[in-house]
Amino acid sequence: MSNRIVALILAAVFSAGILSAQTNDSVLSTSGVETGSSDEKFLDKIEYDSILYFVREMNPANGLIKDSSRPGSPASVAAAGFGLTAICVGESRGWIARDDAYYLVLKILKTFRDNVPNERGFFYHFLDMRTGNRAWNSEVSSIDTALFLAGALFAGEYYKGSEAEAIAKELYERVEWPWMLNGKKILCMGWKPEEGFLRYYWDSYSEAMILYALAIGSPTYPIPAECWFEWKRPVDSYKDYKVIYCTTGSIFTYQYSHAWIDFRELYEGDTNYFNNSISAVKANRQFCIDNSGLYKTYGENSWGLSACLGPEGYRGYGAKPGEAFNDGTVPPCGIAGSFPFDPIASLNGLKRLYTDHKDFLYGKYGFKDAFNLDKNWWAEEYLGIDVGITVLMVENYRSGLVWDKFMSIAPIENWTLACFAKRE
Repeated sequence: MSNRIVALILAAVFSAGILSAQTNDSVLSTSGVETGSSDEKFLDKIEYDSILYFVREMNPANGLIKDSSRPGSPASVAAAGFGLTAICVGESRGWIARDDAYYLVLKILKTFRDNVPNERGFFYHFLDMRTGNRAWNSEVSSIDTALFLAGALFAGEYYKGSEAEAIAKELYERVEWPWMLNGKKILCMGWKPEEGFLRYYWDSYSEAMILYALAIGSPTYPIPAECWFEWKRPVDSYKDYKVIYCTTGSIFTYQYSHAWIDFRELYEGDTNYFNNSISAVKANRQFCIDNSGLYKTYGENSWGLSACLGPEGYRGYGAKPGEAFNDGTVPPCGIAGSFPFDPIASLNGLKRLYTDHKDFLYGKYGFKDAFNLDKNWWAEEYLGIDVGITVLMVENYRSGLVWDKFMSIAPIENWTLACFAKRE
């Protein structure tokens, strides 16, 4: 543990649930962001600024990370998963010293092991930033637990042979995945102590592939591999793009599982989910181009409709195929999270948003959550999961770091062997 980290923690002021904007700042170096081409510098800037979120919006006493930059926000279990991964990315690029990054990772993992309540290994969706206890009467969330564990296992693999790896495995191996089936062949979305299992299940294509992968690959409490084939795979097309689609049409559903899992060589019969996401991304962009006459926010460089903040609050925006609820709101993370699938369109989109709207749309943690030109609305805050998908997918496009580490984890290898054919 570095002396400056200890000093920061001892000196940190954490009152009324609000973190100082300077908390943990000294772990980030200002070097390493000035080399390479102009495009590389731009991507460095986006990643570096976005990683700042997970350093500054962390409680230094326990490692919990805020769901949102909004004052008083609770912690988010999913944000911690993205944060664990982003911190390692920062270390890999030389922006965080290795000892400092490891200390932050270990702090998060120990808190989740020792101080955060769980139900058969599953965590509540939102947590009190101080105590780690359940916040907002939230549910025990299967998908948010999975996103946290994906980050934990990645961090463990990144620091292979360390205490961090041992704790990550401990957290993963204590999860009783069959319990979340609730007697069915598909996983439930969650559980509440007041009412039991929720009515909703992961029964159709969605962001939940990472959840099923972890549950099937578990060395301690696995669910049957057959469960992978139980969720529906609806197919529809928009223009020239045929997609196994999520009903909302939100682009994040084609990104989240891919943030850790490299689907490029995994085939389910003739289906390849990486190629499916390519089609979904192109369809989303084409939908925005086609509707640019209705909403001036939309266009060839302004697309990526996804669940995000909007003029009326958080909304499940999306494009075709799917329900395609939309009102002209665009989240930059929808473009950033698409980098591996359409790098040219993603780079051009982010560059145009930065050039045209940086005074309102870009701030201390990179791109803010969303904007809507038709309603002259600009988000003032950042969401941890949206900042997180930006870091992970830009990094996967640039180096494949997250994919390379995560795919070498034994339970993930076991899941791929059980559910996919690999083509050489």
